Amino acid sequence: MIDLLDQFPADAPLHVLDLGCGVGRNSIPIAKKMPRATVVCVDLLESAIDQLKNYCKRFHVERQMELIQSDISDYGIEENAFDYVIAVSSLEHVASKLSMIDVLQALMLGTKAGGFNCFIINSNVEEVMLTTGEKIEPCMEVNLSTEALLVILRHVYGGWEELAVQPKALEYEVTREGEKVLLRTTALTYVVRKRWTSC
Repeated sequence: MIDLLDQFPADAPLHVLDLGCGVGRNSIPIAKKMPRATVVCVDLLESAIDQLKNYCKRFHVERQMELIQSDISDYGIEENAFDYVIAVSSLEHVASKLSMIDVLQALMLGTKAGGFNCFIINSNVEEVMLTTGEKIEPCMEVNLSTEALLVILRHVYGGWEELAVQPKALEYEVTREGEKVLLRTTALTYVVRKRWTSC
């Protein structure tokens, strides 16, 4: 997320979108590294936005941040608005596969020529009760195989420069309704750059 910013001049007045920003794990370091950037932070949860406000003040980046409480599917993106778009563990929480495609298409159109889109999306998600070994329905609105997810991404971003395709198998413990659950996933990092068009 941060390394890609080295592709821009340090004083570039970037317009950045963090879709599903949470409490600012990525947006605050971006703002700190790029002091002339404006970072638009979108998250559904009021609690996340409230905590992000506090962190912005703590790290002295509040003037750079625009905080928006919204479902990421409902957030309107203007054409050619952003230099850099990130979405970490958020696109799989839209309502459906079609909603995901709609959001991706909006992000594609909303990125300036030469700009980047950087995603980390969970795929192949499985959840298993630790006490019984029973598989349960994953708490994930869109749960695609890694292969199916790549088909969608490459279809939407056809013609863009593909910079990274990195699937990584992960597993960790979560809690579902007070019960411990083992979550297994393939987290897919997908990074693309919008090509400059010739005149």
